[in-house]
Amino acid sequence: MNTPLEQVDAALQEAQIAFFSYKNSSRKMKAEFLRAIAEQIEALGGELVSTAMRETNLPEARIVGERGRTTGQCRMFADLVEQGDWVEARIDTALPDRAPLPKPDIRKMLIPVGPVVVFGAANFPLAYSTAGGDTVSALAAGCPVIVKAHPAHTATSELVASAIKKAVDKTGLPKGVFQHLHGNGFELGQALVKHPLTKAVGFTGSLAGGKALFDLACQRPQPIPVFAEMSSINPVILLPKTLSQQAEKTAATLVASITQGVGQFCTNPGLIIAIENEGLDKFIKSLSEGISNSLPGALLHQGIANNYNKRLTHALEQNGVTIEGQSTSSVIDNQGKPLVASVHATTFLTNPLLAEEVFGPFSLIVKCKDISELNAVVSHLNGQLTASILGDENEVATYSSLINTLIEKTGRLIINGVPTGVEVCPSMTHGGPFPATTDSRFTSVGTDAIKRFVRPVSFQNFPQRLLPDELKDNNPLGIWRLFNNEWKK
Repeated sequence: MNTPLEQVDAALQEAQIAFFSYKNSSRKMKAEFLRAIAEQIEALGGELVSTAMRETNLPEARIVGERGRTTGQCRMFADLVEQGDWVEARIDTALPDRAPLPKPDIRKMLIPVGPVVVFGAANFPLAYSTAGGDTVSALAAGCPVIVKAHPAHTATSELVASAIKKAVDKTGLPKGVFQHLHGNGFELGQALVKHPLTKAVGFTGSLAGGKALFDLACQRPQPIPVFAEMSSINPVILLPKTLSQQAEKTAATLVASITQGVGQFCTNPGLIIAIENEGLDKFIKSLSEGISNSLPGALLHQGIANNYNKRLTHALEQNGVTIEGQSTSSVIDNQGKPLVASVHATTFLTNPLLAEEVFGPFSLIVKCKDISELNAVVSHLNGQLTASILGDENEVATYSSLINTLIEKTGRLIINGVPTGVEVCPSMTHGGPFPATTDSRFTSVGTDAIKRFVRPVSFQNFPQRLLPDELKDNNPLGIWRLFNNEWKK
């Protein structure tokens, strides 16, 4: 199932036409549309669940949970749009008598950028794909969306696309507000990114794929932003005092996190860093036993299985890397074997390959001789989506330098928690410095995800009747605005 390349221009032209009317739709209309998407996805019932299970090898509970997250995101953004504050309206009224120069009337708000291309993700067939966070945040901003379905779950994507199209019809919006295309190769994606009417891109996937799209977008005559979530090994730092007291408990917690979803999360803990002592020896023994007793699981598709085995083999071939524990169960072709290995910090610091992501149920333990070496390892890391510190409050408080370094490296710093599991809420940052994402200023989860697909515009000396409603003095929308440094409705 492939979309002919000549349809790309037609799709973008239709999206651009839809943009001129959709961006000016009322808050109520956009909110109704987003809620209708959630309702239509739920109306797909068991067919959506069974189709997604068949295409991704994911269990029913995972698909049902992900469907709930997907519809929850739709309703969250509907509430945000209806409230209206997200446009960040700012009003500075004129001061014609100000000396030495008069001050003009200036008003500012966020407006949508235009048609957005979204690439479906392999590891989240619902929450990061056709009606996922990129799509609904762009629609909430007032941008039409063109989704390129992920080839690993095309039937699932088609079902969700049909639900969105029904929501478009139900709310009377232009059909070009949402379009759905298929392509197995790179050509379709390249054509979508290069098209002059595309104004932004959302992507979740590999570093190679995201960087290629980013580079392509930068080479355009008019460069556009690519918001790509790409690569993270999500380091977990084990503080020595707490580890000596809770080695077995900490190991059990990390076994569950490493193997959850067969390790196919962008927040999988791929790196564990600790200072060598008896507590670490005890932890490794317990962790290895837990991993050895873990069952292999079917990976999302054969491509991911091949890539996991290739990258795992390459990592284990590096000098100084020792296997500490691996699943003892036999593995069939498309399964991922849980495995943990270790390496000394001196070796890790001299081999950049060991800091690369191995997407699957694998984690590398870095053994440090002291706090100085631990700090060196953390400083050596690239940008990450998350970083975790496991230790009691008093012990954590003594590692202020480590905390400050991690804040510079990551989008979310966790105390006494594993990185797997991303709460969808306004305070969540799911992003981070490169190569975790292409732009660490933004999040792909939570209400602030909408800010990726808007830009600020100032209106100077506009007559009241020509201003957007959000910027008028007698605000008819009942939203809060910053009016000469004072919040008012």
